[in-house]
This record gives sequence, structure tokens and C-alpha cells, in this order.
Amino acid sequence: MTYEHHRDGFTVSTDPARLDVDAVHAFLTTAYWCEGIPRETLARALSHSLCFGLYAGPRQIGLARVISDFTTFAYLCDVYVLPELRGKGLGRWLMECVMAHPDLQGLRRLTLVTRDAHELYRPFAFTEIQNPARHMEIVRPGLYKQKDVD
Repeated sequence: MTYEHHRDGFTVSTDPARLDVDAVHAFLTTAYWCEGIPRETLARALSHSLCFGLYAGPRQIGLARVISDFTTFAYLCDVYVLPELRGKGLGRWLMECVMAHPDLQGLRRLTLVTRDAHELYRPFAFTEIQNPARHMEIVRPGLYKQKDVD
């Protein structure tokens, strides 16, 4: 089921048909967390996620993507608002819409990774990891920047 929220001429929608993959790719390919991501990789990731598109009329101006089993765990990622539209409370509103989504209620764990947006997420009860030694990861920085070597 698709959810939509409207405010002051802006819309947050989970309708996958509304996603402008080219617009999302144009932003995310320059983002520090997935710089150079191939369009095909991004399109596949979007199709396997619960995506919250942020729109000004028909134009996509932001996104929040959630990867989840919708029962116990979710990972929030790819959250952005275009730079020229920041400072209007749209990021906070986008997060309010994400956190209110019925399929994300009652989860045991909701995680995210951020370099510099901690203050956006704190009001939604996100905190630094309490026991980081329990968490493990595989990180491949620069994965999308690699070039084929003959």
C-alpha cells in the first residue's frame, strides 16, 4: 500500500512509480556514502527497498530509503534533501513520515550510518551505538569508483 503525506506544496510518497531514478542517481552519485554508484545498482537497490520520495510538485527533491524485514529490523539509508531546499524543515518532515510508517512500527532495531547529520536523527531517538564491539561490518570504500583493469 502506498502512503502519501502533503505539506505546504510538498509531498512524501512511498509510491515506487513516482521515483525519479535519474534524479536520485544524479544526487547519490556525488554523495560521500555512495559516490559513483552505477545507475543500474541504484535502481536495483531502490526496487528492493521501502522508499520515501520527497517531491515539490512532480520534481523529486529528496529521498529516504529503508531496507527491512518489517518485523524486527530496518536500516535507514540514502536520506537527502537537495541542497538548495535545505533549511525549510523538509528533512525533519521526511523523517517524521518515515518514522510514522505503519510497517516500521514495533521493530526491535532500526539503524543508520551518518557522518554529519546526527542532529537530524537524535529527535527520533537515534543514538550512538551503545556497544560498538558487538557490531561487525564489511566495508568496501570506493567500490563504485573502481575501474576495470585490463
